[in-house]
Amino acid sequence: MRWAGVGVDVVLGSRDPQRALAAAAEIGSGVRGTGNAAAAEEADMVLVAVPYAGHADTIAEVGQAVDGKILIDCVNPLGFDKQGAFVLEVPEGSAAQQAAALAPGARVVAAFHHVSSVLLLDPAHELDIDVLVLGDDREAADEVISLADRVPGMRGVFAGRLRNAGQVEALTANLISMNRRYKIHAGIRVTDLP
Repeated sequence: MRWAGVGVDVVLGSRDPQRALAAAAEIGSGVRGTGNAAAAEEADMVLVAVPYAGHADTIAEVGQAVDGKILIDCVNPLGFDKQGAFVLEVPEGSAAQQAAALAPGARVVAAFHHVSSVLLLDPAHELDIDVLVLGDDREAADEVISLADRVPGMRGVFAGRLRNAGQVEALTANLISMNRRYKIHAGIRVTDLP
């Protein structure tokens, strides 16, 4: 919704194309909906935002379509129990590294892990958030930073190589704990940057 509002051409994908069509119609602003593979095929840049349980299957589904394209992985491998959120172990080290292993032709960048969907969906809410962007392909990371910067109140910040994505993904468990404790929608803001 925020990207469509600033003129980004957005195609939503889903395992169920009808769900994507319905979500796109709800957003409006020229957003289109289709199946995952078709959306990945059509897009120049692909953002994967699914629960970790469906991450590997989703990457496998779009793997060929993202060859040579930027694949933004914002998946947080988290579990939940009565004590709250906790980090799940990922054999590759992080969800983003798993994506890189499953789609080796993609230019994988980890980003958008700490952006509250509640705040994103509230058009009246003015964002004030940094997006930590990690990747081994610096040009791809810079494109994702530019994409973040297009949204008013959002700033992309290069935060290191993909091998450090696990730390960023895990921080989400702490943010969820803060959100529950203080009844907020906490994000990240990096100080002392120009």
